[in-house]
Amino acid sequence: MNSIVSLETGGQGLYDITHKVGEVVSEHRMREGLVTVFLRHTSASLLIQENADPSVQADLSTFFAELVPESDSLYTHTAEGADDMPAHIKAALTLTSLSIPVMDGQMALGIWQAIYLWEHRHAPHQRELVISLSAVL
Repeated sequence: MNSIVSLETGGQGLYDITHKVGEVVSEHRMREGLVTVFLRHTSASLLIQENADPSVQADLSTFFAELVPESDSLYTHTAEGADDMPAHIKAALTLTSLSIPVMDGQMALGIWQAIYLWEHRHAPHQRELVISLSAVL
């Protein structure tokens, strides 16, 4: 079972998409299995991270901004703006696909875990997720 979910980002940042993925699991009444979330883009990424303290998200963003600076003279891919090639590098260093077990109808995330779409571009973007459910037989 596959579902496509579209979401609008407001620019760079981490967006909690846990509820959107959970809605798909609930809609399909999956009890046991695996949910895979795949992001169909190369300048954004997915991650599972702490959901309790927003400073974690701020620190991740700060770290990656220093690790992969914008407007670096090494980049030749600059036609779409100074943030484009850094966005591709950040996506290459993180993930575009996540797999989460489903147990008793719920994603088996830890108490402090959430699923985030990490938008690496400054401008708002329409992003698509493919959410695939594999039930245990």
